[in-house]
Amino acid sequence: MTRAGVAFGHGTDNARDEAAWMLLHAIDAPLDGSFQHWGQVLDAAQQSRLERLLRRRVEERLPLAYLTGKTLFCGLEIIVTPDVLVPRSPMAELITEGFSPWLGGQAQGGLALDMCTGSGCIAVALAAHLPFARVDAVDISAPALAVAARNVALHGLEERVRLVRSDLFDDLPPARYDLIVSNPPYVPAAELASLAPEYRAEPGPGLAGGEDGLNLVLRLLAVAPGWLKPRGVLVVEVGSSAAALQRRLPAVPFLWLEFRHGGEGVFLLEYDQLIACHADVQSLLERRDDV
Repeated sequence: MTRAGVAFGHGTDNARDEAAWMLLHAIDAPLDGSFQHWGQVLDAAQQSRLERLLRRRVEERLPLAYLTGKTLFCGLEIIVTPDVLVPRSPMAELITEGFSPWLGGQAQGGLALDMCTGSGCIAVALAAHLPFARVDAVDISAPALAVAARNVALHGLEERVRLVRSDLFDDLPPARYDLIVSNPPYVPAAELASLAPEYRAEPGPGLAGGEDGLNLVLRLLAVAPGWLKPRGVLVVEVGSSAAALQRRLPAVPFLWLEFRHGGEGVFLLEYDQLIACHADVQSLLERRDDV
């Protein structure tokens, strides 16, 4: 893989870890870190399966998750197809820590929203790791929601996760949420054109954020206050578009979160902060022709 110059970043960041993932899949071993039998010898069928995976990974330049059909997110198995982005958000760390210290007792029995849910990985992880009574998972893509439904069913969460097809909030039934999280399309146009083949294999609408990457992000900021409870929080991943967002909205007190396990470009805003900056966001939207 190193010689072939494949790109990593869809669950691993180096060839050795990706080789281990590939090998574990070839021998039907769990991906949860519990495998200990590294001295075992592969039989002929396992060798053949591993060789096919490696050949496709190198020749087709697809993310490994598309070849195996699954990955891990927040310690949970997630079904993956080319209809959805491969789960890799640093928000996994926030989820496993219960969004502490920003969410307290109100999270118990509350309501969360995962906007632009894709595979449903964040919604499933929210329901699995947090004490929310319900999680709404929204996406505009019907094929993506079909994958999300499989993941909800895989983890037996049909009673706690509701899937809604909507262009952001347009067709979402009225509600007030304790927590809104979103990993929307945020890749700027110029960056999108230069991505490695593995990233271009992912669904374009899940990545493309317009000229500066902020098309959907700004729409989220403008509308989110009407959907949050007064003590609620909004958490959004904007990746490499963070600098552009800060530059265009310098007065907004974005809290840029830090992660022990890597990742950046995730901000948090509380309800009162969203209300206070609403005029700035609305003014910026009105000046833009591309949103």
